[in-house]
Amino acid sequence: MTAATHSTLFPQVPETPDAVLEGLDPEQREVATALRGPVCVLAGAGTGKTRAITHRIAYGVRAGILQPSSVLAVTFTNRAAGEMRGRLRHLGAAGVQARTFHSAALRQLQYFWPKAVGGSMPRLVDRKIQLVADAAAACRIRLDRGELRDVTAEIEWSKVTQTVPADYAPAAAKAGRDTPRDPAEIAQLYSVYEDLKRDRSVIDFEDVLLLTVAILQDRHDIADQVRSQYQHFVVDEYQDVSPLQQRLLELWLGERDNLCVVGDASQTIYSFTGATPDHLLDFRTRHPGATVVKLVRDYRSTPQIVHLANGLLAQARGRAADHRLELISQRDPGPEPGYTEYTDEPAEAEGAARRIRELMDAGVPASEIAILFRTNSQSETYEQALADAGIPYQLRGAERFFDRPEVRKAGVALRGAARFGGNDTLLDDAVDLPSQVRAVLSGEGWTPQPPAGSGAVRERWDSLAALVNLAHDFAAAKPTATLSDLVAELDERAGAQHAPTVQGVTLASLHSAKGLEWDVVFLVGVAEGMMPITYAKTDEQIEEERRLLYVGVTRARERLHVSWSLSRSPGGRPSRRPSRFLDALRPGSTATAGRTAASGAGGVERGFTRRPDAVPRRTQRTPARCRVCGRTLSDAGEMKLMRCEDCPTDMDEGLYERLREWRADQAHRSGQPAFCIFTDKTLMAIAEAAPDEEGELARIPGVGVRKLNRYGADVLALCAGREPGEQDEGD
Repeated sequence: MTAATHSTLFPQVPETPDAVLEGLDPEQREVATALRGPVCVLAGAGTGKTRAITHRIAYGVRAGILQPSSVLAVTFTNRAAGEMRGRLRHLGAAGVQARTFHSAALRQLQYFWPKAVGGSMPRLVDRKIQLVADAAAACRIRLDRGELRDVTAEIEWSKVTQTVPADYAPAAAKAGRDTPRDPAEIAQLYSVYEDLKRDRSVIDFEDVLLLTVAILQDRHDIADQVRSQYQHFVVDEYQDVSPLQQRLLELWLGERDNLCVVGDASQTIYSFTGATPDHLLDFRTRHPGATVVKLVRDYRSTPQIVHLANGLLAQARGRAADHRLELISQRDPGPEPGYTEYTDEPAEAEGAARRIRELMDAGVPASEIAILFRTNSQSETYEQALADAGIPYQLRGAERFFDRPEVRKAGVALRGAARFGGNDTLLDDAVDLPSQVRAVLSGEGWTPQPPAGSGAVRERWDSLAALVNLAHDFAAAKPTATLSDLVAELDERAGAQHAPTVQGVTLASLHSAKGLEWDVVFLVGVAEGMMPITYAKTDEQIEEERRLLYVGVTRARERLHVSWSLSRSPGGRPSRRPSRFLDALRPGSTATAGRTAASGAGGVERGFTRRPDAVPRRTQRTPARCRVCGRTLSDAGEMKLMRCEDCPTDMDEGLYERLREWRADQAHRSGQPAFCIFTDKTLMAIAEAAPDEEGELARIPGVGVRKLNRYGADVLALCAGREPGEQDEGD
């Protein structure tokens, strides 16, 4: 949401492949040059993951290693895919496919349907809720509006988790879902819904993936044709992949491993839709030879905001928390986050509007300010408060910019002026590109000053003003550009859904704010019952709410305001309290038991094997040698033991067995495979070395900082002949 600048919106295309790498930090450069084999990028919020993966693709294309048409980059929203295509275009890598899973699958389904099935493909329905209502009527089940929406969501969850109607009830129980109706009723509705689709020859959004998977599984000739086109895959936001999307990805890949995935388990906020971070967290298990790069340098937020974000995750629990990344701000210090308590929700909204007016009067653009809330139902109060204060705003999730009627009409007018401008008296006094655009758009309703108030008139003006501002930035970046050049730029942006910035405060739910950022963010309604939401009951649901707040915090660059109200309406009983997630983080609150050790520093972890065609490294390591016979070691297991497999060992067998028993207990407690605690080879190395202090234990391959922090005390106790947790007699 930054203001348009020469360097960000209209950069110069790098002249050489090496120039593509300029400006990347060491970890981003590792991502960009790791062009072969499986690569996993663990990228914290604001660490430049999109920059890293687009430069990776562009470097590969510009260096002649990747063919543009053979690369498929997949992400989760049309906006993100459009941004990726725009960045690749500016890096000189046009022609690379960047799409959502559904968009890529739909293209393949439309192309291969006549060959695989025959005839015309069924019509794709935009909204399935009417079909669900018809299914309810056929079953004589009455659903109110809320239940209709919730049952529709359950059907969507079932399909992305590949659950058939007959298996819905046990699957929902196993997943701990809070079903809106009796599971047997939902299963019946689901079954009838599928029958209605078949009878009417229509398919829904999830069917696009299911049918593509079915065709690729059943028709090996078609699968081979797809695989012959796409040789390299990049998947963004990999923590949000559903089982169905993962299955489609596996079918695209086949037996190959040219896959780069990017994600952050701490930003998993869509598990209610079937998304799971397990595919990201298990990537190294499925691909033992993978290169893992951790991005932790936060270029977005000030140290004060990053400190709050890290503090939120420090109290987290669960598997995602075990893999959290400790962000390190790269920005200059800024103001501390503000915390404000209000008597009621209208007072909270008015307080936010008042502060926003002060910021705007101080020179902060409205487009660089956002109000983020937990549920869409909270929006109306803030819309009213902003309107009363005369502050323009835009609702996130509204109609896409280039689909707006006024934008389409403006495009037609600009295109006409570009072709026949010499005969247009409007342009007689226009001396440069910006003045030409202002002249043309004045005929469409643009004026130098915005209209009073808000509503549809102001929204139309904001759209036209965004085009005027874009023309100014385009002319500044390309002084010789003509009106025809600008029209071509708009056409490319429309194709990529790369919208210009609209002037107005953004109102958005925390879920819809994912992937965006602003200079100033107001996190509102951060109270118990709303954050975490009332219906979050299980530990897993509570932790997802914590991650959702983390996403909200990390949207802010410079200023963050956190607020809550004690009651819903004026005069109401002040029964609310601030969110538990703020305990020990906001001034005056007390600490709750939490985690303290950081789990992820930045850097690179290389796989167990190295391909001969991999990009060479710049530094040389001293070869590992057997500590018994001196032979150079190459096998990963032998390198952990620091000796040849056949050389004699001085391992303490009793200690080894005690370590194995302890590991089995740890694996059972954490619910993960035993080798994720320590591998057999690492346990053997520990039993051979029998370290008596942390430094010795840390030097054993396979231990590392994270495992040393988590398990070091237990392991050293076992090596000393004590039980974990038992004090040394000398203490």
